[in-house]
Amino acid sequence: MTVEKLKETVLDTLKDVELVMGYQMGFDALHATPLFIRKKEDAERLIWNPLCVHNLTTYLPSLKKSRVGVVVKGCDSRTIIQFLQEGLITRENVTIIGIPCQGIISVRKVLKEIEYEPVEEVSFNSDSMTIKTLKGSKTLKIEDVWPDKCITCKYPTPLIYDYLIGEPVSFDRGVEVSQVIKELEGKSLNERLAYWQKEFDRCIRCYACRNACPLCVCQDSCIAETREPHWISQRLTLNEKFMFHMIHALHLAGRCVECGECARVCPMDIPVNILKKKINLDMKELFGYVPGVNAEDKPPMYTFNVDEVNIKEHGI
Repeated sequence: MTVEKLKETVLDTLKDVELVMGYQMGFDALHATPLFIRKKEDAERLIWNPLCVHNLTTYLPSLKKSRVGVVVKGCDSRTIIQFLQEGLITRENVTIIGIPCQGIISVRKVLKEIEYEPVEEVSFNSDSMTIKTLKGSKTLKIEDVWPDKCITCKYPTPLIYDYLIGEPVSFDRGVEVSQVIKELEGKSLNERLAYWQKEFDRCIRCYACRNACPLCVCQDSCIAETREPHWISQRLTLNEKFMFHMIHALHLAGRCVECGECARVCPMDIPVNILKKKINLDMKELFGYVPGVNAEDKPPMYTFNVDEVNIKEHGI
């Protein structure tokens, strides 16, 4: 029913915009891919299920001068709010079709469960999925193959929308982001350094994390590749990898909406999103700010105060 209502809404939206971004089936039954709808016939390929993992708002800044529609989940909608705060898009040019989300899947986790067998067919019911392979069928609870962001999600219903497909959902899975980071913070500095050295040593510097990040909007002049100034070389040394990931994380301070795209696309399965989550916790503690929640808020890095209430720098 949700898909049919979604198609109706998309067709109605298409009357006033140049294109609508949604989801379609990908190269196999386990993958969805973005769908750019420009005419009525395109809408027939629309799907909606837990395979719809991409944050489609990533494309919005590059389409700033066009009138477009976009299908968003709760976490995706936070990106739009952050875009609006930073003036990266114009609200009047974007029609937002929100869908309350009960959680998406991690394709990586599913493939591990089915031992990386080729997928022939996938079907869903309310809380599980059945995957058919050459070796037979296997049923998994969707919550067992959630990506990390779904486990700690607090915003399953879009926070901003023009149309809402389905009833709002509200739930708290009882897992805080701080709990996820607590174990790592409990280690000594040397242990934490060893952890990240091991993780970043696998990095191949493909820049997939940067390319998929909706808030990495300066890719044409990215510090990782620019030669004026020449901050980072293209060598695959651990120091260069560290430099890139630290810059990437710090450039997202007070901006990361924890959509999880960076971790999802990493071919080496490096938990790069943990760095951003840690910085977000600090931003909340120091400035009382959570990115992508209130369009009226101003990001802390966009303001300046001689004295910050929660930073006692003059007493250091």
